Amino acid sequence: MQARGHGRLDRVGVGCAWGFKLATGDAPFPLKGAYLGWQTGNRSEAESVSRTTRISAESACHWREHHRKMQCMSKSFEELDFRTTPMGDLSLRRRRVPLLDNREVYEVVLGDAFLMSSLFHDVEVALADLCLVDREGPLDVVVGGLGLGYTAEAVLRHSAVCSLVVVEAMEAVIAWHVQGLVPLGAGLSADPRCQFVNGNFFALAAQPEVGFDPERPGAKFHAILLDIDHSPGNLLDPSHAPFYLPEGLQTLARHLHPGGIFGMWSDGPPDDDFLKALGEVFPNPEARTVKFPNPLLDCESSSTVYLANKPG
Repeated sequence: MQARGHGRLDRVGVGCAWGFKLATGDAPFPLKGAYLGWQTGNRSEAESVSRTTRISAESACHWREHHRKMQCMSKSFEELDFRTTPMGDLSLRRRRVPLLDNREVYEVVLGDAFLMSSLFHDVEVALADLCLVDREGPLDVVVGGLGLGYTAEAVLRHSAVCSLVVVEAMEAVIAWHVQGLVPLGAGLSADPRCQFVNGNFFALAAQPEVGFDPERPGAKFHAILLDIDHSPGNLLDPSHAPFYLPEGLQTLARHLHPGGIFGMWSDGPPDDDFLKALGEVFPNPEARTVKFPNPLLDCESSSTVYLANKPG
């Protein structure tokens, strides 16, 4: 994979600077215009010089404004990384939002779809807190999907957690954290309880004898948290579909200790069909609606957290 950093924006800036130099006479272009004016014979030498000077000044003013706008754009938007993946082009971006007092926002885009934004992470945090509240340690936890790290970071805030395995299919996402390209990356990478595993969560979930931790094949966990697909009916990849059926959930339950919990984030209202599938494996599953402020729309939005406990 070939990374494409913010050089593209740098080249735009250089192009504007070069245009500014041309318009202000730092390069030969305006002088050539003056020379042509003298050769026409339609105006006196003084008139031609005056007209050329006026046009150059107007152009310089235009390019100064254009250059200023482009500089502001390069400061308010930056593509930190770009890679081609089997699931589409993956981009990590950082922007400032003028409507929110230039708040710095990180976002991840896969193909034409926005996967996540640092502006909205309340439900990712709620996923960890709802699953781990009042649980006594030591706890071994799995998180499926690293993203910008908000669920993993919330898990590690719980002192009862002694180990966290974060399974992420895209190597680039792990690299962003290890290299400190995203705000939570350095803290997660430095925490000795946290381990990043580059792997397919759904493939590993289907193999309890292999398990999620390559250092402990077949290990069981006290909590498994999932935040990958948009919802049970809106998948990033069709190959994930079997996981959401009773057979897939039954296999997942084999990764849990008795009394362990499975929790899942969903960007949508509660799905009755998925709740029914959960209920065939876990007694009394819940779908909690979590509301959060949406400053861009000046309203309240909501997502769903599914909770399912394995009998103890």
